[in-house]
Amino acid sequence: MSIRRADSLGGKAAIVGIGATEFSKDSGRSELKLAVEAVRAALDDAGLTPADVDGLVTFTMDTSPEITVAQAAGIGELSFFSRIHYGGGAACATVQQAALAVASGLADVVVCYRAFNERSGRRFGSGVQRREPTAEGAALGWNLPYGLLTPASWVAMAAQRYLHTYGLDPDVFGHVAVVDRRHAARNPAAYFHGKPITLADHAASRWIVEPLRLLDCCQETDGGQALVVTSVERARDLPRPPAVVIAAAQGAGRSQEQMTSFYRDGLTGLPETAVVARQLWRTSGLSPADIDVGILYDHFTPFVLMQLEEFGFCGPGEAGDFVAADALPLNTHGGQLGEAYLHGMNGIAEAVRQIRGTSVNQVARAATSLVTAGTGVPTSGLVLGADG
Repeated sequence: MSIRRADSLGGKAAIVGIGATEFSKDSGRSELKLAVEAVRAALDDAGLTPADVDGLVTFTMDTSPEITVAQAAGIGELSFFSRIHYGGGAACATVQQAALAVASGLADVVVCYRAFNERSGRRFGSGVQRREPTAEGAALGWNLPYGLLTPASWVAMAAQRYLHTYGLDPDVFGHVAVVDRRHAARNPAAYFHGKPITLADHAASRWIVEPLRLLDCCQETDGGQALVVTSVERARDLPRPPAVVIAAAQGAGRSQEQMTSFYRDGLTGLPETAVVARQLWRTSGLSPADIDVGILYDHFTPFVLMQLEEFGFCGPGEAGDFVAADALPLNTHGGQLGEAYLHGMNGIAEAVRQIRGTSVNQVARAATSLVTAGTGVPTSGLVLGADG
């Protein structure tokens, strides 16, 4: 059983710098160069230098190891370095790891980064290719022979069950796509800047795997994103308003597999997200009513609806109407559907901008942001807030 008490991490660390490359479909440079550019940009934003950094955190899927990034970015000795598994599920956990290191005194300044040529290089949307045998791969092996070869096909199974259970039509997923693209249209950094869509556009887009249409699936992106984490005390001496880590959590559910947890008791929810939600609410002392902005991982639209329900923003089967009513400012950067697919790291950056008051789609007086990481896999989440 997951822990049943609030943890003591909240309020001890903050994100003080954010930096990214441009988001493109062909970066024209190595993933290492993208990582270094993002790290340098984040440090500049924080008012810090490479010499201040003594910790790095990234994803297991990243091709640029911590020591190589440190060397290329001009960072010196490292006292802390760490990697988180499960693809996009790792995003918020990188900040959790950095906050743990800062809070425990293992490091003073930790940079979290993610960089890849996911469009011009390895495309995660193409599914399982050239993968070394692993224990978790055995679970995929039960599904691949039946045509479940890509992430879209894995998610489609749960999406179809969700629609059947609640008597809904696939068009309900379009509300998420429309909201994301509306925000992306006003975001100059977004790939789909200036290109909003309508529900009719969503319904007219081609099927990928029923009930998922093209506009239910996130784009594929080349780029890099980095975040700088330090103590709240040090953050107060830096030039940008800090986004305090009010709570951070990881979660894996019972019978958890990587994207193919089809043997659970039900397929209409995300138990791993429920684990994260319980811990974030326990530790922060907040509830859905206290959240000003939601940055929810949107690799596929159905899982955004399920996340809203698991976090308690609305009841089961009600999230489509919740999104349609604009009941919560959602993915104000445009999300992975509209801005860029950076395994959720760009979403954390947007949450920071909302706390700072610098988003292009700024929510008035935003003081709290909920951020989630990849769903369908072991995942993570954050509640960020203003200092004081």
